[in-house]
Amino acid sequence: MKIAIDARPLVSGDSVRGIGVYTRELVDAFKKSKKEFSVLDHNFDNIEISKFDLIHFTSFNPYIISVPFIKPKNTKFVLTIYDLIPLIYPAHYPSGIRGGIRWTLNKFLIKKNIDAILTISETSKKDICRFLGVDPDIVHVVYLAPRPVFRKLDTGKDCITPCGKSEIKKKYNLPDRFALYVGDVNYNKNIPGLVKACVLAKLPLVIAGKQAKEIENLDLNHPELKHLKNIDWTGVIRLGFVPDIDLAAIYNLAYVFVQPSFYEGFGLGVLEAIACGTPVVASKTQALVEIAEGAATFVNPDNSEDMAIGLKNLAKSPKLPRTYSWEKTAKETWEVYQNV
Repeated sequence: MKIAIDARPLVSGDSVRGIGVYTRELVDAFKKSKKEFSVLDHNFDNIEISKFDLIHFTSFNPYIISVPFIKPKNTKFVLTIYDLIPLIYPAHYPSGIRGGIRWTLNKFLIKKNIDAILTISETSKKDICRFLGVDPDIVHVVYLAPRPVFRKLDTGKDCITPCGKSEIKKKYNLPDRFALYVGDVNYNKNIPGLVKACVLAKLPLVIAGKQAKEIENLDLNHPELKHLKNIDWTGVIRLGFVPDIDLAAIYNLAYVFVQPSFYEGFGLGVLEAIACGTPVVASKTQALVEIAEGAATFVNPDNSEDMAIGLKNLAKSPKLPRTYSWEKTAKETWEVYQNV
């Protein structure tokens, strides 16, 4: 069986985002397990597609055509859909006329050409079946995992980083005790509620992520950003992009990691924090409870006071409900390929 992975997210702006992480880790895990497959990291046509028995498309945006119009007769198509958050909050992720047309085309092309859909949680599977109207039997849940770089570090120096945790603390000018958030600042992330909760809890907030660092340069009148208006950033340390090797140490230094989202398709930061031994406060939303029940303190994302209480009453002896690893992710993904 000749299999190809669409790795174009690795050479686009998605390379440092979740889509890039997924594609890179999946490809690396396949290589480690000695699987035979091809990597397509360029734009390819129907002639090239026809050389393979199966193509796995790793990127999907409801408002951008994400599925080929034509499928060779003997080729199977697998598509990963991470979540459909733009459709859940249309006022904050407006499609526009062209985006709406593309979404209609995507629905048609998925039903016509996609043989199997991979997604990252049961929560996302429900959304996919609801919005796309596809048969649940073709939608397969395969969980993501924290990367090996994210683990609990010893005090002082550790081989995982060029310098110890104390040096990382100095490098980023971090306080002794702080709450950590890692990620984008989209509407569903509930950043205003997080900032307010940390003020109420009297706990400095550290945000790692490119978007938060660039707030002053963004158009906050845009529907996707207007929720960030009137936030008082005093006391919030915005680090911008942080390399994984430093981020692992910052997770270890944090008093607590917070995932305050109104909605998530998964919540990789939660697993990264737990892997680093960092207590986690997370919104009591479907996907976050699904992946971290028993290992996090869950709070109401619509109530900053409740979130602040959660920051003061962290879960003891957290235990994950299941094992997460990229080897497992790759194995289950390959099984989908074999059974399409």
